[in-house]
Amino acid sequence: MTARIIFHIDFDSFFASCEQQYRKDLRKKPIGVTAANSRTCIIASSREAKRLGIKTGSRSFEAIKLCPNLVLVPADFNKYFEVSKKFLNICKDYSPYTELFSIDEVFMDVTRTAVLFGGPYKTVEVIKKRIKEEIGEYITASFGISHNKLLAKLASGMDKPNGIFEIKPEDVLSVYEKVKLTDICGIGERIKKRLNEIGIFNLIQLRNCSAQMLVEEFGNVEGQFLKSVGLAIDNSEVIPYTEPNEVKSVGRSYCLPKNEYDKRVVLQNIYELCEEIGIKLRRLNKKGRTIGLGLNGDKHIHFRKTFKEYVDTGSDIYNLALPLFKDDFATQKYVRQIHIWVSNLEDCSNIPLSLLDYSNKQEKVTKVIDKINDKFGDHTIRNGFLLYSDKLTTVPNGYMADKFERMKLSKVDY
Repeated sequence: MTARIIFHIDFDSFFASCEQQYRKDLRKKPIGVTAANSRTCIIASSREAKRLGIKTGSRSFEAIKLCPNLVLVPADFNKYFEVSKKFLNICKDYSPYTELFSIDEVFMDVTRTAVLFGGPYKTVEVIKKRIKEEIGEYITASFGISHNKLLAKLASGMDKPNGIFEIKPEDVLSVYEKVKLTDICGIGERIKKRLNEIGIFNLIQLRNCSAQMLVEEFGNVEGQFLKSVGLAIDNSEVIPYTEPNEVKSVGRSYCLPKNEYDKRVVLQNIYELCEEIGIKLRRLNKKGRTIGLGLNGDKHIHFRKTFKEYVDTGSDIYNLALPLFKDDFATQKYVRQIHIWVSNLEDCSNIPLSLLDYSNKQEKVTKVIDKINDKFGDHTIRNGFLLYSDKLTTVPNGYMADKFERMKLSKVDY
């Protein structure tokens, strides 16, 4: 069987590079892209800013202390979507198997097509040339090449910016000796901490750990995933962006402009995030029954619970989530960041209709509200709890986790 040839293509400093491409006055300057609704947090920084230590997530006032000549630019996601569309139009000429992982990342399976362009490295060179000619010289991408998606993604981060790095089967051990646990997609700080607690501090130790131990600690699904990571095994297919993955969860995050001590304001923000999730679920014609919430501030609160009933409205999500965190929230001094998600999703057509007349009436009211908000803008009609609260504008982070967002990018010109 022929070994697969998988590319992972990751744009370099994408949001900031787009701004520098479109605006010549920003070129060769340290810039920080901020949320369109708030200039308090850096959501992306240019290469020049990164060299000065300004990272994604930095607070603007701290970044300016570090670099007084930092230029703050509000995010323009319409611009970034257009650049991403142009790139997808390039990709389709080299493989029908191009998977949109995020607004600035794709996987490509070129197993059968690379030979047509002179092999994988020649294919990379041609794509890089077209990016420069058709999108712009300030927009560059780093390419990872390997025989599966796990290693291709790892490889794309090994030679940034504008690099090419290949991980062959015989290279896995030497690469694993150099990288961190959190360099692997799917291993964040929370999982890293739990791995550390059982004596695993690097990928070689993870590789040598028994599957049984990992399953006992993390459960069957996550344990088997971690064992596969250790063995560098990933048999997942590259799924064309025109046939997006079935959405598994819908979530929203929000970074408050300041440390918020007013609990009512925090709860209003939580409620509005729940409303955002409800809107997205209804657009997808789905309901969920697992709700998770995270609050970061003077302490970190994280809860997740699966319920019997399926929900798709902001009020239901909020009312189910509130008891999960209210005791810990009562002793929390301030909150800076909120994250809420709903998973365990099911198509509405597969969920039995409620026998309760109230539920059916509420669903009809929700549909009317959706029509009004679709016509005049989200949150035209808002819950009374949000009276006198500032309108919340959630910030897209580029991760195309749900079908609704993916389809906007899949509508490319052929």
